[in-house]
Amino acid sequence: MTEYGRGYGSEPWHPEDPLYGDQGSYGGQAQQSQWDGQQSAPHPQRQGDPYSQQQYNGGWDGTQGGQLPYDPYDPYGQQPPVDPYSGASPDYYATPDAYPPPQPQHLRQQAPPQQQQQYQQAPHPQQQSPHPPQHTDPAYDDGPGAGDDWRADQDPREPEPEHSFFAGDDDDDDRDDRDPREQRRAGRERRGKKNKRRSGTACLIVTLVFAGAVGAVGYFGYDFFMSHFGSAPDYEGEGSGEVQVDIPDGSPISEMGLILKREGVVKSADAFTEAVGDKQMQAGTYTLRKQMSAAAAVELMLDPKSRNGLTIREGLRAGAVYTLIDKKLHLKAGTTKGIAKSQAKNLGLPSWADDSQSIKDPLEGFLYPSTYSVGDNAKPAAVLKQMVARANQVYEKYDLEANAHKLGLNSPLQLLTVASLTQAEGKYKHDFVKVARVVYNRLKPNNTETYGLLDFDSTVNYAKSQSTLDTGSVDNLRNFNDRYNTYKFKGLPPGPIGNPGEVALKSAIDPAKGNWYYFVSINPEKTLFAETNEEHERNRRIYEKEHEKAKQ
Repeated sequence: MTEYGRGYGSEPWHPEDPLYGDQGSYGGQAQQSQWDGQQSAPHPQRQGDPYSQQQYNGGWDGTQGGQLPYDPYDPYGQQPPVDPYSGASPDYYATPDAYPPPQPQHLRQQAPPQQQQQYQQAPHPQQQSPHPPQHTDPAYDDGPGAGDDWRADQDPREPEPEHSFFAGDDDDDDRDDRDPREQRRAGRERRGKKNKRRSGTACLIVTLVFAGAVGAVGYFGYDFFMSHFGSAPDYEGEGSGEVQVDIPDGSPISEMGLILKREGVVKSADAFTEAVGDKQMQAGTYTLRKQMSAAAAVELMLDPKSRNGLTIREGLRAGAVYTLIDKKLHLKAGTTKGIAKSQAKNLGLPSWADDSQSIKDPLEGFLYPSTYSVGDNAKPAAVLKQMVARANQVYEKYDLEANAHKLGLNSPLQLLTVASLTQAEGKYKHDFVKVARVVYNRLKPNNTETYGLLDFDSTVNYAKSQSTLDTGSVDNLRNFNDRYNTYKFKGLPPGPIGNPGEVALKSAIDPAKGNWYYFVSINPEKTLFAETNEEHERNRRIYEKEHEKAKQ
């Protein structure tokens, strides 16, 4: 077959093909049949072929005639071509070089019009083939139209799009002009190149992942090294501005550092701890500056002028606080008490604070225990405002309103009152949660031990502005007519009897579980709690024995 001949596909010849009628290379293979005597006729017509009933007058010039019988074993006209000059049948599977070259255009003769009409009307037998030739060679497996002659002069197929990452220079890969063996070899080379490209991509991805892992390890390793072995982050210089910082009692150096960092004074708690070293730091309220170096902050906190500390201990009554302020500011005794009474509504008390006539001092419970910075020229009202503001901050932190409702109390003021009773009655902080439970148990209206009475000496002492263990007999106390006297009046007193600290406040919010109604402290390490009065009397005798031993 020539490069213009019919391929393996089923597409018929078209009359407009310039080679239409040139059957010199498409005639069937020479058969051992009857020829019309013209052995030298290069293109005899096949007999019995309804699709090729044209007559030739001769060879290539149309002067000789002849017929080629229809070959039943080759109904599709796929026999090896016959050389129009020698009449030989070359091997069908010979290399393309063995095929005769196409005739020049000027030597080709068009078929008569009658034959053209027949070709237009009658389909070629190859179109009716139910089993078109198939190929198993991967070089031919190109999708739709597979099996077409690779030498056919057809429109070039659109190659499947290839990702730009894997695309290469395949400009010299012309499938239509190469030998099948070269084409298959080129296909294998292309696949090999693609595999190499994919391998390179995989290596690149692995390298990037490895580099990312190394970077992450390096980053976190550096952070770990700096946090454990490097210098702690720190500011430089003396800082600027002014900020007041409250350091609660009992705070360790590390906690002080965290507070200073939170307030923006130092850059890190570790830097502050390093700067403190073996120095002794005290709790209190300090006037410091923003973004100070840790060394500068420590130096300023150790300076008494910057501290100007006025310490209010836990449980201290408002009257005692007024006295301390007068002494600190070198004022006449009673000055601060008078200002507190006349300006109570202007000192920042919360909305739930009560100023009824039954409350002895509306500021009681709102002068929060801590150490405050009080200069020599400070005003009593400013000092009181500072203490009230600190109390509001703590009470908002513990949400007294929500917790009072949870505990069945009428107001946050009542919860603050329970905390003040816990602070006054509990001798040691580790007993506060049980003491708070005793308060709540005695407040129960159905209790048969105290019948709703608290019976606390601390309330009597507050009502009488005294502090003593000898409050008198119970009978006398029952006759003492004061609303704070819990021996006479059931329930809580009108308001707090002191300024409780944080431990007592937390104990009042979350008391221990138990059925205790009585308690007595034997020594600093031991407090005895009892559920009944009989058990409590036995504990009292133990207390008396211990007390006698301590006197001897």
